[in-house]
Amino acid sequence: MQRIQRPIEEVSPSREAVIQALENCYDPCCRERRISVVDMGLIESIEICDRRVRVEMVLTTGWCPFASRLVEMVEKEVGRLDGVDEIEVEVVWDPTWTPERMSADAREKLRLPLERLMPLREARLRGESS
Repeated sequence: MQRIQRPIEEVSPSREAVIQALENCYDPCCRERRISVVDMGLIESIEICDRRVRVEMVLTTGWCPFASRLVEMVEKEVGRLDGVDEIEVEVVWDPTWTPERMSADAREKLRLPLERLMPLREARLRGESS
């Protein structure tokens, strides 16, 4: 849990503001394609109570080498919001992540078009027949 010092007159952040902050968080494997943790479907829940924000995240795999980096990134981005005094990020294992959790935009960005696959397949087949 990270504590942030802010002036006392600020109000709680909105859910929309938290989601916008999370849209600035990327798994290093997806950064170049601009697929955020929100688009990947990694955000399980967001709770806002007064000036405390709690985020539950799932991971694409239990072996994710970037898990601690993702948690730090979420703490940093959400912690920057006005009205946040505390941010807690917890990795949860239930439910498990599946590709169905991804947004349509993320699926499109990760899809390799058939027209790019066919020449690779044909080259491989030519190599096997020689």
